[in-house]
Amino acid sequence: MGFFDRLKEGLTKTRKGFTEKVEQLVSGYATIDDEFLDDLEAILLAADVGVKTVAALLADIKSGIKAKQINGPDDLVPFLKTRIAAILAEGEGAPREAETGPTVIMVVGVNGVGKTTTIAKLGHYYREQGRRVLLAAGDTFRAAASEQLEIWGSRIGAEVIRHKEGSDPAAVAFDAVQAAKARSTDLLIVDTAGRLHTKSNLMEELKKVHRVIARELPGAPHEVLLVLDATTGQNALSQARLFKEAVEISGLVLTKLDGTAKGGVIVAVKSELGVPVKWIGVGEKMEDLRPFVASDFAAALFGDR
Repeated sequence: MGFFDRLKEGLTKTRKGFTEKVEQLVSGYATIDDEFLDDLEAILLAADVGVKTVAALLADIKSGIKAKQINGPDDLVPFLKTRIAAILAEGEGAPREAETGPTVIMVVGVNGVGKTTTIAKLGHYYREQGRRVLLAAGDTFRAAASEQLEIWGSRIGAEVIRHKEGSDPAAVAFDAVQAAKARSTDLLIVDTAGRLHTKSNLMEELKKVHRVIARELPGAPHEVLLVLDATTGQNALSQARLFKEAVEISGLVLTKLDGTAKGGVIVAVKSELGVPVKWIGVGEKMEDLRPFVASDFAAALFGDR
């Protein structure tokens, strides 16, 4: 099964709670009136598309009706698909990489979103391309986080730079950058802590790690990826706002899309924060994390192909 088919399968719950309900709504109305729009709004909100984004989509629909782009309920699904694809495609592009020397990816997110396994899957993706990958165990406070990353590293054939538990994460980042430069590494992926109960400390720590990486390797980190668990719905949006305040996030990684009916949150986060989705995960296997393609996501969401 190719990745598109896995994506389409992974979005089954979201499709049932979102696009299939929109299609059922369309079949029950002859014209688009206020009642129709109210029902549509309820469906979009239930799919966690987000209050602001839903309001913007409804405004687009009303404009589309005035402009004769939408002449009846049957025109709504293709219109929505096009609009959602356009929202998600803004800022879309290949992952940023260094022109010379190692590319550094800093990975942030709260504990429990699958950050460590996401790092392993990213490493695996690049190892499959023949790249030399180094991992940095920058989450020095969570018990066994370094050991967990080391196990993943051995599985994918990537060395792990780590210090003892409780060490300064910035020191780990410093050593990892030095090692990446000395060993002609293609890609360095830096894990970070995600302790939201000490919010201000965590954010200061992330800023420090970011500063150390930038100081030791000009232009780095080339990507700061925020990992979000799609099953948390609107909570993912709150997390994204919080992390965006601390570090300049360059892209989002949406995990566990296969386990939720709230996949619409991907539209909310992209629309409200303006940060592009770079990777999506639709399963537990290594190959289930892949670069995000907006047109493929929209097609899978609406059950095409």
